[in-house]
Amino acid sequence: MTANDFVYAWRRAVDPKTAPGYAALFKDSILNATEINGGKLKPTELSATATDDHTLKIKLKKPVPYFISLLSFETFFPQKQAFVEKAGDKYGTDAAHTLYNGPFIMKKWDGNTSKNWTYAKNDHYWDKKKVEVDEIRVKVAKDINAGVNLYETNEADRAPLSGEYAKQFKDRDDFVTEKDALISYLKLNQKRNGQLTPLSNNNLRHALNLAVNKKLLTTDVLGDGSFAANGLLPKDFVQNPETGADFRSDSGDHLVYDAKRAKSFYNKALAELGTNKITLELLGDDQDTTKTIFVFLKDQLEKTLPGLTIQIKTMPAKAASELTRTGDYDLSLAAWMPDFKDPWTYSSLFLSDYYNNSMSYHSEKYDKLVRSTDAELASKPLERWNAFIASEKVLLDDDAAILPLYQHQTAVLQNKNISGVQKHAFGSPYSYKFIKLSN
Repeated sequence: MTANDFVYAWRRAVDPKTAPGYAALFKDSILNATEINGGKLKPTELSATATDDHTLKIKLKKPVPYFISLLSFETFFPQKQAFVEKAGDKYGTDAAHTLYNGPFIMKKWDGNTSKNWTYAKNDHYWDKKKVEVDEIRVKVAKDINAGVNLYETNEADRAPLSGEYAKQFKDRDDFVTEKDALISYLKLNQKRNGQLTPLSNNNLRHALNLAVNKKLLTTDVLGDGSFAANGLLPKDFVQNPETGADFRSDSGDHLVYDAKRAKSFYNKALAELGTNKITLELLGDDQDTTKTIFVFLKDQLEKTLPGLTIQIKTMPAKAASELTRTGDYDLSLAAWMPDFKDPWTYSSLFLSDYYNNSMSYHSEKYDKLVRSTDAELASKPLERWNAFIASEKVLLDDDAAILPLYQHQTAVLQNKNISGVQKHAFGSPYSYKFIKLSN
């Protein structure tokens, strides 16, 4: 591996001919990336060059406080030009047409439809002496029940849990929870098919937020260690640059469950909308966990807010995602896993012109605060921090633009002889390099 492998990979990532999915990460940071992706400059003009085999020189378009963290995201990983060009259209489609420089290589992976594959120790890895596991075999289970059966019959050493299974096994000594920075929330769409929806009413959005007992959702429905989210940013993710305090501690809780206040906001909304009943469609994928969450939300909202009807609409994830992307929904279950360690990865989602907004939310005040963190405050850590806190208050306390639900925790059954599985809050979710096996 050389510095040129990074240069080649990054040029491909911004080249419009390769239709890159994460070009925005480069456009927000590296000089000329925006112009290249827009077809105005050639990929060779990206301001990332190799001065020798071991040195990569990068010129940023502006100060980017999170840039070092950004480099851990997969799109910034190196690619070997000769290998990519030889593989052609098959590059990255199976184990034989993928190249590796980490502690493991993949074997027996035939593509996205594979149900089984293997991570085998990479004998060419620079730090191979610290890799104790020779092989990790992966099986794809069709559902949680199938995974638990594999584990209980000693055909698997780890199995994910959720819902009733998490509650059933939570007292066992092989039950493990892993911290996650993934936040699930409801998008509240203010305009659908060119027409304003009832959710364009601020009081209604506040009513919905205050009507959901998120603690009950996490304890009685999920049961996997997940906990209520009373903010946009997750707990234990980023810290105050001066005091080290967690963002959630500095920003505090927003829109905490309060059925009495919810009814008050709801009555104001009904009066403003000139109606005594409202019907909203709740969109999500067709996974069992989603369906269970939706039943809970429907019950909570309809009981707390008389005259409100929630119509549940579930479908395959890809179809639900497309309807959400095009704004053809009322309420949509969404989730966000950070790409890098910085508040920007969350706060930028709701900028007026951000592609992921898709709910017709527009706030000049919010835009100004968030944009300032990427401009005049980029080199002023504490002021930047305070701007993110202020923007969260606008998004939630002022506008109730989304309905935060819960911060995920991953629950698994894990063989007690296994240790060293590393779960990451951003970037690649797991590292297996330091796994150890005991007798």
